[in-house]
Amino acid sequence: MAFGLKTNERPGTRAQVRYVRMSAYKAREVLDLIRGKELQQADEILQFSERDAAIVIRKCLQSAAANAEHNDEIDPEELYVSACFADEGPTLKRWRPRARGRATRIRKRTCHITVIVSRMSEEQLEKRRQREATSTAGAGRGRRRAQAAADARRQRVAKSRAREQAEEAHDHDHDHDHDEEAPDSAVIEDGDTESSAVTEDAAEVEQAEGDAEVVDEAVEEAAEDTGNDDAAPTEETENS
Repeated sequence: MAFGLKTNERPGTRAQVRYVRMSAYKAREVLDLIRGKELQQADEILQFSERDAAIVIRKCLQSAAANAEHNDEIDPEELYVSACFADEGPTLKRWRPRARGRATRIRKRTCHITVIVSRMSEEQLEKRRQREATSTAGAGRGRRRAQAAADARRQRVAKSRAREQAEEAHDHDHDHDHDEEAPDSAVIEDGDTESSAVTEDAAEVEQAEGDAEVVDEAVEEAAEDTGNDDAAPTEETENS
């Protein structure tokens, strides 16, 4: 990169890149995007551009800003791209073989890229200050609105939590009262259960006693039948 000052040149601080291996048309397509822009805005445009020419032009722009800061003692924040252009450089001629022994000419274009930055006028600086103040005030209003919304949400959450805690306390007191009433009913239920169990046991005992009496009667009848059978043959023997 090279820079210099001549009597017939445009005012401002410049930087130039010579013999760039691309056509001037491709470089001009990118230079048209940053012409008249502020330094920071132009740098952002070149940073996110998808064209390969933006890489070389961004380096040239940074060089021009550095020249203005160190040589002319101008604050880089007050600079803008006052002019930028691309001149055609020498064309490299090459040949490519074709059919039937012929050849086709290949033209490898070059260009010289120039970027000039200047200090903004007082009117432009004042407009930018007003714009920044407006944007700052808008950001402050946005922050205040966000803070107010956050405070309102915090209050709503606190109210909902207090309401939930009150409901939980009420439910707990209701359950406690219910538990205090429950033992009487439990005692009654347990008494009913025990009385029913005693009744069932008594019925089983009575049934068992009845079954035992039936068995004894059956045994006695069987014994009597057996005695009669034994006595009958003896009488027959005596008679004989």
